Amino acid sequence: MQFSVEQAAFEVVKRAATVLPPDVVRALRDARDREEEGSNARMAFDAILENVKIAAEHSVPICQDTGWPTFFVQHPAGWSLRRMRREIEAAVARAAGEAILRPNAVDSVSGKNSGNCVGIGIPTIYFSEVDGPGFRIDLLLKGGGSENVSGQFSLPDRTLEAGRDLDGVFKVVLKAVFDAQGKGCGPAVVGVGIGGDRAHSLSLAKKQLLRPIDDVNPDPRLAELEERIKKAANELGIGPMGFGGKNTVLAVKAGYAHRHPASFFVSVAYFCWASRRASAVFDAEGNYRVTQ
Repeated sequence: MQFSVEQAAFEVVKRAATVLPPDVVRALRDARDREEEGSNARMAFDAILENVKIAAEHSVPICQDTGWPTFFVQHPAGWSLRRMRREIEAAVARAAGEAILRPNAVDSVSGKNSGNCVGIGIPTIYFSEVDGPGFRIDLLLKGGGSENVSGQFSLPDRTLEAGRDLDGVFKVVLKAVFDAQGKGCGPAVVGVGIGGDRAHSLSLAKKQLLRPIDDVNPDPRLAELEERIKKAANELGIGPMGFGGKNTVLAVKAGYAHRHPASFFVSVAYFCWASRRASAVFDAEGNYRVTQ
């Protein structure tokens, strides 16, 4: 069975760039309703929600920074990774050609833009083999502003009195949210990666951003941590876009991996209010549906 990877990837890119997931829209509306009438925070949310409405109605990008495309691909055994990569790259280039994606691929040495959002390391694609015939494409579009305020910590952190435990994780993540202020275009969805080496910790934090806003972490220890960080972050008063208010983050999503005995990394993936994600899920016959 021939799966149309390129077409599915293109549709996923278009959906993510132009339509905000329903759970994110609901979270933004609920946050708006918690702000005071006439406040700067309330007006910021009104502008955000109007922007989301116009983008969906006219099938145009939600934000002028259409982000860095990061794909997570689950595939059956025996599939060619090179072929899948070529098809996904072709889909991204097509989306750039149709002004769905902004050309965001700049050669770090020459400073030249590739012009089609494809280059060395872009799009980022993580492949994982699964049992059975299942095939799935998940996509995040994460803008430069939110990426710039993301980061990584190494515990213990003596300046924060943060040890190698979940209390230490709480302290460094809250520090990252505080330091972001309005520069990451909040309210944010905050992905947290605990453990692993440096590289895996960062990718783990970003993968958490695929989770729905309203899901509950199956690990009760992490579920409690997520709610604790969210509550404390929303007491910082930073608010949407840094205008002040009761809603600095929409959700916190944490995952963990084993670590080296000498290391304890905590990574923070800050996702702006335009938390753009979409997926294509295939059946065994090669038919697919695009979901959010």
